[in-house]
Amino acid sequence: MMKRAIGCLSVGLALVLVWDPTFLVQAQAPETQPYGYGRPPQSQSAPDTSVPQNTQPLSEEELKRAEALLPMLEGKQEYWAMGEFVHLGLPVVPVLIKALNMPGPRARYNAIETIAMLKATEAVPALLEHARQPNEMPRIREHALRTAIRLDSARAAETLAVMAKDAHDSVRKAAAFEARYVRHRDVVPMLIDLLSDDERYVAISAIQSLWLLTRHESEMHDWETSSKADREEWSQEWREWWSSVKDAYEMPQPTRSRSSSS
Repeated sequence: MMKRAIGCLSVGLALVLVWDPTFLVQAQAPETQPYGYGRPPQSQSAPDTSVPQNTQPLSEEELKRAEALLPMLEGKQEYWAMGEFVHLGLPVVPVLIKALNMPGPRARYNAIETIAMLKATEAVPALLEHARQPNEMPRIREHALRTAIRLDSARAAETLAVMAKDAHDSVRKAAAFEARYVRHRDVVPMLIDLLSDDERYVAISAIQSLWLLTRHESEMHDWETSSKADREEWSQEWREWWSSVKDAYEMPQPTRSRSSSS
């Protein structure tokens, strides 16, 4: 009984020590230093140590170096090689276009990615041509199309029409999705044709692009659960609308975001 009392007394003393107000006061930081260690120093802007891209034509030595970098676009040093191409700047784009015909698919993909990093609009015709190649991997064709449209969407309508009839459904879907960024009259009938595609998800991308491009208030249908027959019927509604407006149709201006309008 005595041991139990001593044990309770010990616990009680421990609690008193923990909750002793004087202990809490001593643990507080001085009022003159609200953060305990004083306010953190103001951050100083770091100097810009980035190396600007080259804008001068490549020398013979630099051209040889660029050619030697091509095989490195596929392998352990691929990201380093891409950085070197970016450093060489826009004059290296003709070398990167050669990489589109390299045997390694990773090298071809990375060449397209490097062109995108360089924002090389002069490579757009080569990218669109590559996107149309039926023997290329669909993933690479889609990346070439996407990059070309981001760089210069005005040139892509013809390539979209070719890809919209491709045997690979993923390529057709890419055409349906990317068409929303191409403000060209010829894109509208192409998208209408894709509304009755055998693959439902291709048709869904097409109807979404049509709504975004034309802002036409069409009949609302359940495209998510539609059958092939449903899509053929609903696409006819769009064909009738396009037939009635196409002669004088003008693309509506794109909706401006809040950030751009403010």
